[in-house]
Amino acid sequence: MSNILIIDDERAIRKTLGEILSYEGYKIDEASDGEEGLKKFREKTYDVVLCDIKMPKLDGIEFLEKAREANPDVPIIMISGHGTIETAVEAVKKGAFDYISKPPDLNRLLITLRNAMDKTTLVTETKVLKRKVGRVQEMIGDSPAIMRIKETVDKVAPTEARVLITGENGVGKELVARWLHEKSNRSGGPLIEVNCAAIPGELIESELFGHEKGSFTSAIKQRIGKFEQANGGTLFLDEIGDMSLSAQAKVLRALQEGKITRVGGDKEIAVDVRVIAATNKDLLKEVEDKNFRLDLYHRLSVILIHVPSLNERREDIPALVDRFLENICAEYGIAKKEIERDALDALKNYNWTGNIRELRNVVERLVILSGKSITREDVVNNVVPRK
Repeated sequence: MSNILIIDDERAIRKTLGEILSYEGYKIDEASDGEEGLKKFREKTYDVVLCDIKMPKLDGIEFLEKAREANPDVPIIMISGHGTIETAVEAVKKGAFDYISKPPDLNRLLITLRNAMDKTTLVTETKVLKRKVGRVQEMIGDSPAIMRIKETVDKVAPTEARVLITGENGVGKELVARWLHEKSNRSGGPLIEVNCAAIPGELIESELFGHEKGSFTSAIKQRIGKFEQANGGTLFLDEIGDMSLSAQAKVLRALQEGKITRVGGDKEIAVDVRVIAATNKDLLKEVEDKNFRLDLYHRLSVILIHVPSLNERREDIPALVDRFLENICAEYGIAKKEIERDALDALKNYNWTGNIRELRNVVERLVILSGKSITREDVVNNVVPRK
């Protein structure tokens, strides 16, 4: 139910508007002057405010200015029986959502309220999306291995050195790459991520370098590749050990010369890209097996960062579980659940073959299936033991 604050020194107006809007399903609070209205506005979050202009103690324009300072996201609709075009323009200039003359037309009022509610919803959704998209998740843990990684990232990120990140699936290699970009001088540019294992071998070159229209059967229009998209920023090549040898040769040339050529094209395109790569394979073993180019390995591995498995950093599990509980419960819109010490000990002794990715899935499962708190019995019943 949406909360609306009505501020008007005329009791009859407050009563009439309150009854109408209550009937429409809104929850109403009232204030008889600007000072009382401002006090309520600061104490409680409202979806919309209806505010008279001519009032004692603090008039509507003054309320508008102070309310906008306190919370600029709440739409404020000004209403007045003494209004002029100049008054309406001044109110809108100072941030009012809209201006309605007294006595208000009911249909106009309800439509304006609905539009204001839509704005409030969009503002909230935008903030949530910005938090999700813009914020790089923290690297959780105080184990010696994680502390070394954090120190290395701080030293290496501001440079242009290429980095090769190694580790098992699910350990968080992509998180290390995002922090390298976030703390670099390129953080204002794009971070383009490519999962080389997820792209068929025959399409990887088109994905990385782009293609010209008509260069192959399904090339119905020109395509800009990931190298061009990452120009001025960072290109993260995840699972690079799965890249074909022909694509490796082109990546090597791009790293050596700073130029790429689209598939089916002959024009060289200059690109300014920092490449960070990651793999769960032993690339030197892949070199021995002639599946990976040794010269490309040396180009990529100026700095080597190894991310340990979760089984190698069990002391970080309590902090990881706590963060996952906080995030998952927030996503489900419930209070953060507590986890009993015995349950946490059981998780610490578990064989985490799927690493952090598996741990998060397990915590989500426990949040869904447990009661008010997570017990050892919940862990025993809902986490499949390893043989």
